[in-house]
Amino acid sequence: MSEENAPIDENEPELPAIDFQSPGRFSVRNPDTFPALTTEAREPAPFLLGQHPHLERFTRPEQAQAHALALLLQARQSLSLYSPDLEAWLYSHSSVQEACTRFLLASPKNRLRILVRDVGKPVRQGHRLLNLARRITSNLHIRRINPDHPSDESAYLLADDRGLLLREAPEQYAGYALYNDPGRVRQRQAQFDQAWDISISDPDLRSILL
Repeated sequence: MSEENAPIDENEPELPAIDFQSPGRFSVRNPDTFPALTTEAREPAPFLLGQHPHLERFTRPEQAQAHALALLLQARQSLSLYSPDLEAWLYSHSSVQEACTRFLLASPKNRLRILVRDVGKPVRQGHRLLNLARRITSNLHIRRINPDHPSDESAYLLADDRGLLLREAPEQYAGYALYNDPGRVRQRQAQFDQAWDISISDPDLRSILL
């Protein structure tokens, strides 16, 4: 006879009810490496490209954002951005997109070139500079750093022949900005141009920009 059809023994003592309390819902949250994206307005740093003579160090994200915006707003000829993954916390913002749009539309000779190591991340994020690249294709160019060649591990922005924002360790906020240092900018620009010459057109970028 199966246990399912077995007769109930009325003399068998009842087992006590199990008192179970649910711990409730919980979530696992890893610490953020960088601040969440916001739509809050940004203010540029109060230094003039081609005039301010001092090196400006920064350690906080809002300081890096202010220096980047100041350089983007004041560039008049060329912008070169070298980045591991287009650093959304720094560059995927309406003020950055507007500054780049103004720069690109000011003259057909103005040129914004972007070298990025990880293409997938900005594509998944819907990065604002990728959205801009869909609309302005003549003088905004994005390419992937060639993985088969040694490459710089830092992240930097070059504005004309005077401005530089550099972070030696991209996983950290700390770095410095220069507004009138043609020597260092020239050196970095040569490194950027060399990396650009051997860079590759990534299929993910090509498909999203078409």
